[in-house]
Amino acid sequence: MASDRAKPCELDQEKYDADDNVKIICLGDSAVGKSKLMERFLMDGFRPQQLSTYALTLYKHTATVDGKTILVDFWDTAGQERFQSMHASYYYKAHACIMVFDVQRKVTYKNLSTWYTELREFRPEIPCILVANKIDADIKMTQKSFSFARKFSLPLYFVSAADGTNVVKLFNDAIRLAVSYKHNSQDFMDEVLQELENFDLEQKEEDAPDQEQRGSTESPSPS
Repeated sequence: MASDRAKPCELDQEKYDADDNVKIICLGDSAVGKSKLMERFLMDGFRPQQLSTYALTLYKHTATVDGKTILVDFWDTAGQERFQSMHASYYYKAHACIMVFDVQRKVTYKNLSTWYTELREFRPEIPCILVANKIDADIKMTQKSFSFARKFSLPLYFVSAADGTNVVKLFNDAIRLAVSYKHNSQDFMDEVLQELENFDLEQKEEDAPDQEQRGSTESPSPS
């Protein structure tokens, strides 16, 4: 029925908040192909959810890792990267990062250092994959050695969003790295963020009775 086709995707939020949920973020300059890579990987099965409040696009995906069903949130920048910086919330509780540059635009490679510095400021421990995209335009680029990957000991993938080269392997490996990180890491930043969350909750609970008491003791002003 037409009405069924028009029905928006309903997300089971409790399901996506389960222990086997991982968050993977994408970084890189505008127009390097981050969104196209995700759409190529997910193909017809993807249903992006635009979260305009946070200037990002969230892609939901279900994967199987070692026989377990893993729920994956892929976060895309939705144009915010043009400011050469992302909001701290973008990095919050991320378990892996896919960092993309365009092999045809040297400036996007040069800017990797800026993105990587910001990533490590918020998420110093998570695994990061470096991605050289658009190799279909110049296959000889796969013979080049990129010092950025060597300098930071990052795995380097040569991919093409246009023809699909290495895209599935890239994302499947990223999911595995994210799952491994979540299960094995004792990231100091995770502990700090959790403590801040707990502190905020305690403050709200302490403030609530005071606000109620003030409201009950305030007398109406004379007319």
